[in-house]
Amino acid sequence: MTRLEIRSWLMDMDGVLVHEEQAIPGADRFLGNLRRRGAPFLVLTNNSIYTRRDLAARLKTSGLDVPEEAIWTSALATAKFLEDQRPGGSAFVIGEAGLTTALHEAGYTLTERAPDYVVLGETRTYSLERITLAIRLIVDGSRFIATNPDATGPSPDGPMPATGSVAALISRATGVEPYYVGKPNPLMMRSALNAIDAHSETTAMIGDRMDTDIVAGLEAGLDTILVLTGISTRESAERFPYRPARIVESVADLAAELE
Repeated sequence: MTRLEIRSWLMDMDGVLVHEEQAIPGADRFLGNLRRRGAPFLVLTNNSIYTRRDLAARLKTSGLDVPEEAIWTSALATAKFLEDQRPGGSAFVIGEAGLTTALHEAGYTLTERAPDYVVLGETRTYSLERITLAIRLIVDGSRFIATNPDATGPSPDGPMPATGSVAALISRATGVEPYYVGKPNPLMMRSALNAIDAHSETTAMIGDRMDTDIVAGLEAGLDTILVLTGISTRESAERFPYRPARIVESVADLAAELE
């Protein structure tokens, strides 16, 4: 596939557009060039804490103008998946506004009484009381869903436990593994493609992680571009059994190609 055939763009947020709340140099130019060309795009994140409005406001503070409708989160992908699987269902949720809002908008009832699903997402403060209730509900028959498998998340003081770590605790206690909807599940890519009416053959996925962004893009049939402004290096990328179509230093390189 030649680069000229790319008509739509999916991109990770952290490590691609921003790093620790600061815009990555060239990110604003890249987004501006996509808008100028009228190219559909979505910014993807496995973070389920924030609503689209929250994330658009945070990006704007970093100097990046991304409209709400151009943001797709693991919370939205999870809500869409559950809406398709069991319309009008019920869920017990461990998570914050990004997840509870998405489920409400998908027509779900949030309850602690025999829910169809236990849905685990990201939260700043995991409550042992709610984790205990989740374990009991799953033992009693509720299905176990988690927004994403990330074991840790970043904080100013270093890594902190994230959804994957808490899911492992619940799985150990119940013997039940969750179904993860977010990256690297290609389901998140496909739901994003549907959201902007794009086709995999003419869409690129830009990411900074081989084990989530790039593998999810590959499995969904997208062109894949690894940027080196996040956690991956050229050397670390070589250790994986699969390769991105391209490796570039940053989105600034892509911005230049679109001019």
